[in-house]
Amino acid sequence: MAPASTLTKPPEGVTAPPGETRRRPRRRGQALAGWGYATPTALFVLIFFVVPIVLVGRMSVSDWGLFAGNRGFNAPENFTDAVDDRLFWPAVGFTVKYTVVTTVILLGLALGLALLVQESNRWTGFLRTSILVPSALGLASASLLFYALYSPQSSPLGFLGIDSFLGTPTTALWSTVALIVWRFAGFYMLLLLVGLQGITGDVYEAARLDGAGRWQTFRYVTLPLLKSSLALCTILCVTGSMLAFDQFYILTKGGPDNSTVTIVQLIYNMAFGGQNDLGRAAALSILVLGALLVVNVLQFRGLRDKES
Repeated sequence: MAPASTLTKPPEGVTAPPGETRRRPRRRGQALAGWGYATPTALFVLIFFVVPIVLVGRMSVSDWGLFAGNRGFNAPENFTDAVDDRLFWPAVGFTVKYTVVTTVILLGLALGLALLVQESNRWTGFLRTSILVPSALGLASASLLFYALYSPQSSPLGFLGIDSFLGTPTTALWSTVALIVWRFAGFYMLLLLVGLQGITGDVYEAARLDGAGRWQTFRYVTLPLLKSSLALCTILCVTGSMLAFDQFYILTKGGPDNSTVTIVQLIYNMAFGGQNDLGRAAALSILVLGALLVVNVLQFRGLRDKES
């Protein structure tokens, strides 16, 4: 025999309690308000993220010229041609080298600056403002400023004894790294400073009472508690460096001898720099997107393992 159901239909003529009747329209209103707030963001993501990725994915498997348009299916030739390009592996190697150098120098300097301006004194406001001012300048404007700074005709840096800041592969790399460090050090310092100010003074007081020195306090207290901020800065810095384009396009144009061509600049050259092959450029873009996803997933997994 089947058990009797505990849910019984209200008897005829019995209505819901007044409180329940009033809550239903309120819940529907809250749900509509939620959809109203979320719809603009969803449309923004759909139009400016999902649709372009779908379009690039379609281009990557098509013979798509810049002026000729879609001329039919062309996969996997687009991907093999992109990898077989003579500048592909040099561009990958240079992008990885630039990413490692920039990330190490930028995060190390930003952490040092954050520790320097952490304590309040009469010079703290001046130092914070001075370091943050370059962050307000656009990257293209900063690149033009440094182009004039490095130009032999207008450079005030002649006393350094450097013949050409952009004339050799080594000087071109380090001159561009100097621009990026000057431009972004204040931004990453601000992120790390927020993390430092989130560490309570009780923790430092407990470490001092336990006899910890400055280095031990920094090594075993500050760095572990600053891990989340450092992780955020690392992900932002690695992603931004792997997608570097503006600074090299303005300062070096990929020279000298294509020694500073980044992977994004190679995509631009395939699409608009004479080759006019949108299909091959889109295929390379898909490969770069996949590499970025792998790097970010590895970073997140590594950080999660450390936190666990």
